[in-house]
Order: sequence, then C-alpha cells, then structure tokens
Amino acid sequence: MVITAILAALASGAATWATATWVMQERQPPNLHSVVHEQLDLSAEQDRQLDVIEARFAAQRPALEAEVRAANRELAAAIAASNGDTPQVQAAVDHFHVAMGDLQKATIAHVFEMRSVLTPGQAEVFDEAVVEALRHDAG
Repeated sequence: MVITAILAALASGAATWATATWVMQERQPPNLHSVVHEQLDLSAEQDRQLDVIEARFAAQRPALEAEVRAANRELAAAIAASNGDTPQVQAAVDHFHVAMGDLQKATIAHVFEMRSVLTPGQAEVFDEAVVEALRHDAG
C-alpha cells in the first residue's frame, strides 16, 4: 500500500508539472524570431538583410546585458554595505537604470531596424507580435 501511495504521488506530481508546463507554453506569445522567420514569407533579400541585422544585435546585446548584471551587482554591494538609502545606493540605482535603459533602447532600435526591411503587410503582422509580446510581459 505504501508503494502504491508513493507511485500515485509521483504520477500526480508529474501530471501537475506537465500540465503547468503546457499551460505556460500555451500562454506564451510566439517569439519575434519565429514570427519573422516562420510567418512572414520573407524574400531571399529580406532574409539576408535580417540575418545581418540580427547578427549585429547579437554581437551588441551581450555587452549591454553584462552591464545590467554589473549594475545589479553594484546595487547589491551598495545595499549590503549601507544602513539605508545612502548616496552610494542611489548612485547604484541610477547606474542600474541607465544600463537597463541602454539595453531597452538598443532592443527597440533593433526591432525598428528589422521592421524597416518588411513590406507593409509583413510589418502589420510583425507589429502585432511586438505589441502582444509587450502586453504579455506587462502581465
């Protein structure tokens, strides 16, 4: 009877995990890369141009993300070393905001650069995917 109870608990846990995973995947909007490359019926020239744009951003993004992580570590260290909201904490918060802003601005510029390669009909589908992704992230 104990073995049956353990197996039932394991099966129940696995089913719950699988269901939660499926529900979360169903609620995720398609990512921008899949929309662009799977739904927009790109010409060979558009595909080539987008590859260049994506490669350029892929080279730029790690440094921007590294700066965000560094600013976050700086903020953690400032908070750990302080007894409250000190000038060092505020400076670290400001650094974090600048780093996040730089990443967001670069990402938005990248999105609009990608959009510039698209036809008006493709841009409409692309814009809907961008708006849906932003709304999803906003909760």
